[in-house]
Amino acid sequence: MDAAARKRIPQPQASDFAADIIEGLSATPKRVPAKYFYDGAGSQLFERITELPEYYPTRCELRILRDHARDIAKLIPAGAALVEFGSGSSKKARIMLRAAPKLAAYVPVDICGEMIEQEAADLRPDFPGLKVLPVTADICFPFELPVEAKAAPARVGFFPGSTIGNFEPHEAAAFLRNAALILGPGAKLIIGADLIKPIEVLNAAYNDDAGVTAKFNLNLLVRINRELGGTFKLDTFEHHAFYNRERHRIEMHLASLQRQKVKVAGGTFEFRAGETIHTENSYKYSVESLSALARGVGWVPVGVWTDPRDYFSIQAFRLMGE
Repeated sequence: MDAAARKRIPQPQASDFAADIIEGLSATPKRVPAKYFYDGAGSQLFERITELPEYYPTRCELRILRDHARDIAKLIPAGAALVEFGSGSSKKARIMLRAAPKLAAYVPVDICGEMIEQEAADLRPDFPGLKVLPVTADICFPFELPVEAKAAPARVGFFPGSTIGNFEPHEAAAFLRNAALILGPGAKLIIGADLIKPIEVLNAAYNDDAGVTAKFNLNLLVRINRELGGTFKLDTFEHHAFYNRERHRIEMHLASLQRQKVKVAGGTFEFRAGETIHTENSYKYSVESLSALARGVGWVPVGVWTDPRDYFSIQAFRLMGE
């Protein structure tokens, strides 16, 4: 790894993790930021989720990319840098990289440095003429792009996986503003967004029969125990996921099965029987609602692609005035 070739941003420090967990467990109702799902084990569990028969988003998005990659790639100028926000696995990026062979650089950005370093190492032999420059950073905050990406004539953001649905609407707007600042003049942004659909399809996707999503949710407690000296007993918490029709979102919670006290980072937190920790939201958009959100913060829609059932969308935007 050529450390001089790029400016690295460190992962959130343990003190940041502790502060966020203490704040969340002290709140009413209790909550934990979803970004902390993705330690090494959590990232691997999520990859397993994407392969489950009930979990349609990844299959739908991959189909859209395979069917329309050439059209999407027409939005990417020659010599541009492709910046993937929250990259994780490079499975989707590979499709875009093959469709846009004149890229100067690919910059995967993720909070899990271990995973993207491995993905970058796997990519380089398959794309020998491409500079692959991973950056470990929290995409919710400003971060520095590598020098090669800054020097490119244009930067195109790639944000697949419907990760934008994990943000509250005001947080999604803040992300879009932040992406504009990071990518700079002439930028475009390609976003994967899950669409509103029948409730039974949504509920099944987050309550798989194999229990992998439950393990993914509970792994958050494993991480807290390991890194913050937590005393969570996993068999006293249960995975809950359901669709909130009014807010157009799936909610994930960890529910306490009994009255109990848990210690974390030197603090003690009480749980009532049935009390939950709200761990994640996954908002579902219409094409129109995401376009309206993006327009409100300076992004103009330039393309939309969906799967045959309209379960999922890939939407492209350019900066207003560009």
